[in-house]
Amino acid sequence: MVAPPDTAPPDNDVLWARSLHYSHSGSPGLIGVSAGVRQGEILAVTGPRGSGKTTLLRCLSGQLVPEQGEVWFNGVPVHTMGALVRERLRRDRFGWIDPEPRLLPELKVWENAALPLLIGGASHRAARAAACAWLERLDIGGFARKRPSALTRAECQRVALARALVSEPAVIFADEPTAPLHRAERALLMRTLTTAARSHGITVLLATHDEETAAAADRRLALLDGRPAEAAEAAEAAEAAGEGSAPAGSTETPEDQAACSLSA
Repeated sequence: MVAPPDTAPPDNDVLWARSLHYSHSGSPGLIGVSAGVRQGEILAVTGPRGSGKTTLLRCLSGQLVPEQGEVWFNGVPVHTMGALVRERLRRDRFGWIDPEPRLLPELKVWENAALPLLIGGASHRAARAAACAWLERLDIGGFARKRPSALTRAECQRVALARALVSEPAVIFADEPTAPLHRAERALLMRTLTTAARSHGITVLLATHDEETAAAADRRLALLDGRPAEAAEAAEAAEAAGEGSAPAGSTETPEDQAACSLSA
């Protein structure tokens, strides 16, 4: 059921979004996607490539502003924030992991892991101590003084995870974090991420098309063609049956019908 306009998000949802619409150069990226996730919960956003997983994470994290719909973080509307405020929110309260580690080659491993703290104004000593503590938890503490070029790709991805965790954010957005890794490395990365999330009360939005990775989550939100999978499949069935238009007298558009609230 879709929440009516101007309805405040549930108090127990850290992140809450209603009827998000977004397009890439005219091509639909999201169509009526709604979601809610609680503190410390791990939500897997699943679906094939091109289904809208990354777009949803970028809208929820404030990197993209939805063309329609709302995004709320701890009861504060993200979709109405200015660019600088959203940037500060991402720096101070959110962590992000990409499929690629994106480490700075000129910095040492510990400096890469400590970047969020250093940018936020933490002291050199405090940032280094926090970064090294997370590197030790990820079994790569011995690489702290090395450059990223001395590490394997899997080890670099663990540094990226340490960087996302070092400031103990409220939410971590993990966009296909295990995609480039072998099975054993995927398991290690997900074990560390889930353990850290549960021990520190961190909410995780995990975009993945890998079944084993998604199995670590508490719940799933399946997307297909930019819509909740059930709505997309229903729209396909209706189109195949010649029923793609809204019923007579209805004011809902097919996109509105596709919106599905997944706040549990």
